[in-house]
Amino acid sequence: MIIYFLYRLITIYEWVLIVYALLSWAPDLRNSQIGRIIGQISRPFLSIFDRLPLQFAGLDFTIAVAVIALNCIQRLLLMMF
Repeated sequence: MIIYFLYRLITIYEWVLIVYALLSWAPDLRNSQIGRIIGQISRPFLSIFDRLPLQFAGLDFTIAVAVIALNCIQRLLLMMF
């Protein structure tokens, strides 16, 4: 039961990261109240990956690597179950 809950929580957090990435295309939305909340939720996890060289040709792949890491954690949870 708790593994299922953690699995779903990680899935929701992945969607929060994707929304955070999409907000970068609309700076006005990122500065809105909901944009700041999503940023406060996303930045602690994304800051883990900030030290890695994940910027290529002007694109930042930090969020993609973070989502892949969360998917790996989900797979580990499923193997435990």
